Amino acid sequence: MQNKMFEKVQPGFFRQEGNPFPVTSCGRRRNDNSPIEKRKKSNEPRKTTKGKGRNFRTVKEGAGMTAKGVAEYKRKNPGSKLKTAVTGRVKPGSKAAKRRKSFCARSKGWTGERGKAARRRWKC
Repeated sequence: MQNKMFEKVQPGFFRQEGNPFPVTSCGRRRNDNSPIEKRKKSNEPRKTTKGKGRNFRTVKEGAGMTAKGVAEYKRKNPGSKLKTAVTGRVKPGSKAAKRRKSFCARSKGWTGERGKAARRRWKC
């Protein structure tokens, strides 16, 4: 009886009426990356590096978010603690130095052009 509300999409996958994501035979939802008409608008700023409303630096400038982009993100996501890059000289052991060290450790595997530029900007 319960399976009547699911239609078989392909072997092992079912689609529930009114739900855009298919369900596996065990009931888990799978995102098949299909476009969703009623997608909720994201709170993240537009990822632009050119023009008047830009929020990100170009690769030449060192990638990463601009101060304006961070401010816009904070406005749209109250309570967030997003900050801009630590680019200047810092005292060893200070909060900024620890933040830089943490970022550098997290981003070690970044091999893309923008990732490398961001790491240069953070002085990793």
